[in-house]
Amino acid sequence: MTSTRVLDSRDSVLPVFEQFREELDDHNDRRERLIKSSRDVTNLSKKVIFLLHRIVTDDAAESDDNIGRHAAARAKGKFREIQSLFAGMRPELTGERFSRYQRNVSPGLQEYIEALSFAHYLEHKSLISYDQVQQSLCDDEGNAYFPLTLEDYLLGLSDLTGELMRFAIASISRRGGRQKASDVCSFVRNCKADFERLTPHFRELRKKQHVTAQSLEKIEDAAYAVAVRTSEYDLPPEMLDDLVAQTVSHATDHSSFGDEPRRKRARDADIDDDFN
Repeated sequence: MTSTRVLDSRDSVLPVFEQFREELDDHNDRRERLIKSSRDVTNLSKKVIFLLHRIVTDDAAESDDNIGRHAAARAKGKFREIQSLFAGMRPELTGERFSRYQRNVSPGLQEYIEALSFAHYLEHKSLISYDQVQQSLCDDEGNAYFPLTLEDYLLGLSDLTGELMRFAIASISRRGGRQKASDVCSFVRNCKADFERLTPHFRELRKKQHVTAQSLEKIEDAAYAVAVRTSEYDLPPEMLDDLVAQTVSHATDHSSFGDEPRRKRARDADIDDDFN
């Protein structure tokens, strides 16, 4: 009699644990799919950023407006590819699932926002808004793939300051680059000040503010060094730009990073293969 009750109890408990196992397997499978998709988004977003940097460097002789429009146009195809990945995540993030798996999507989403905001700055010389980012995460009918959290939006914009620092340093040695670096410096300084007011509400943003401060310092140091050197010469702005370009080129040729051009060419070749 006792053994019969034990068997009955075991038979009633086993289905419950079978259900638990199915739910855990489903959770782990969904989590792995989202992590993989997020990594794919990260990789594509990085390639977009590399492409944007290369375009503004190679087309430095053109006007700023033309460079920005050209860069944004070249990146649109890749952004559509990234957005298709977000569309594929939609079934995995419906309803209450979003709050459960949002952390698995955040790394790729922040990298995407960084690339999108960089392209937007090159084209419009302004910061992309929250609504514009959310709109890019919608289908043709305006339905969002998933909600955009304010934290992901701010952290993606915070990463933008690092790309703007690289853009300013690369531009400063070209004609008109001193003014461009000054404009970027003011823009990054304003971003840092605005972000600072939000750091009490977002812990990760407080950590990234340290990196933003370092980026701002590098732009300021470069702009100050060029301003001091050019103040020693009573020359027209165009001749000063040429002098700065020659000085930076000479310093680069004699630096310890002689293999950097080869690495850059190899990286650019990989990017060309991806975009062709």
